[in-house]
Amino acid sequence: MQQVIEFIQTYWKAAFEIALLAAIIYYFLLLFRGTRGAAVFTGFVIALLLIAGLTHFFELDVMNSILSRVLPFLAIAVLVIFQPELRRALAQIGSQPLFSSSAQRGELIDVLVETARSLSQKHFGGLIAIEREIGFRGLSETGVTIDAKASVELLATIFHVNTPLHDGGVVLRGDRVISAGCVFPLTQQSNLSTSLGMRHRAAIGLSEETDAIVLVVSEENGTISIAHRGHLIQDLDTKTLRAFLARTLAPSARPGNAVVNVIRRFISTLFTRSSSTSASATTDFSAPAEPLPPTEQAVNDSPVDHEAKR
Repeated sequence: MQQVIEFIQTYWKAAFEIALLAAIIYYFLLLFRGTRGAAVFTGFVIALLLIAGLTHFFELDVMNSILSRVLPFLAIAVLVIFQPELRRALAQIGSQPLFSSSAQRGELIDVLVETARSLSQKHFGGLIAIEREIGFRGLSETGVTIDAKASVELLATIFHVNTPLHDGGVVLRGDRVISAGCVFPLTQQSNLSTSLGMRHRAAIGLSEETDAIVLVVSEENGTISIAHRGHLIQDLDTKTLRAFLARTLAPSARPGNAVVNVIRRFISTLFTRSSSTSASATTDFSAPAEPLPPTEQAVNDSPVDHEAKR
């Protein structure tokens, strides 16, 4: 027993550092899963390990010297190459849930499914982006501000062929239509089918840069598709669409989110307290002086009093 205690006292710090490093690497790999940066990151690591292994195996002193001097600059290269993925990770950590209740989420799912069914039957094109944890206010400002509660009638009117906003995208935040006629970034993937139009490419492009769920209805054949995390799921029926939205819009249950949520709530509480304290201080110092009673004002402003002072 004494040996176990001595072992723990000696190596507890090393075990803690290994566990912390493993958690950081695990979360880092989760960020790149299903993104365009995953292939780049895999090739980057393989090339680095291959070069390091060859230089060590053949004892190439010059290459070892060059690698030892170049490695510190690789941190800057990682920040530049994987900037979109790192930005999305930081946004996910500091974001807040958009839906206040499951009823609100279920109502929005009903609206989206019914809208997709209506547009598909009429062969009207549709492009709807559901904002999740990562906001894209800059893209929503490219369209016309709506700021109205989402409904089947409103969305069907926006995407009617005779309306001026039907060619752009609609941004949903929570259960509200923020803007319509928005311009989304196009994907740069070269392996997509040539049958995909601009709506599908814009949907994939937006899902690559954010965690949004983008609903697409084809104007040519009326098929319903979903773009999420850079992937396009095509030929969905209303039942499959409802199941996908219910699963994806549900609160995230990924490992480690509990700790992140606790830290997020703690920081939000600090900001709330500091803002309320400054607001009360401003109220105390900027409070206007109480007005005089009407009788005193009348006495002070009366002409008899002015004559007496003279």
